[in-house]
Amino acid sequence: MKPLQEVAMAYKALSDAERHYLDGAYEAAAESCRKAMEESGKIPDTEAFDHSGFEAFCHASLSAATGRLCRFEESLASADRALYYFNRRGELNQDDGKLWIKAVFSRAIALEGLGRSGEALGEFRKSGEMLAERKGEMPGRDELKQQIDSSIAKLQSSVPSKSKPGYKAWWEFWS
Repeated sequence: MKPLQEVAMAYKALSDAERHYLDGAYEAAAESCRKAMEESGKIPDTEAFDHSGFEAFCHASLSAATGRLCRFEESLASADRALYYFNRRGELNQDDGKLWIKAVFSRAIALEGLGRSGEALGEFRKSGEMLAERKGEMPGRDELKQQIDSSIAKLQSSVPSKSKPGYKAWWEFWS
């Protein structure tokens, strides 16, 4: 098969994954993500194709889908693989910024599902900050912000504070 056809098939599979995810067909979304990665693996390294970037896109979507399926270990692993790329090369205000935020949010969901509430709280806060910083359109922005805010509120009440009662930060002594 010609490389251009393989690229088209990989992007179509990733597009199908997003459509399935939005329709609530999370298992089909996960399968389409895997198919997209399989198709992109057939593209020769000599072609001008960002293999690691495309794989990060796929893992961001796979993490979201598997998180919805309560497969939190798999979701966390995919989020971490996506974030390995995005944390080094991501641009928040480019198109890949949407997937970067999705990966951080999915990581938070996975951590919460695995009972790691303290870490999840930090990731929810990070995804909220990223969402606030992102300029431009993002489908489902308001719903995502609402989910983040409610998750933060829920986790703040369940995660014990690390400060002692009556504790004052160093700068509060001088004010």
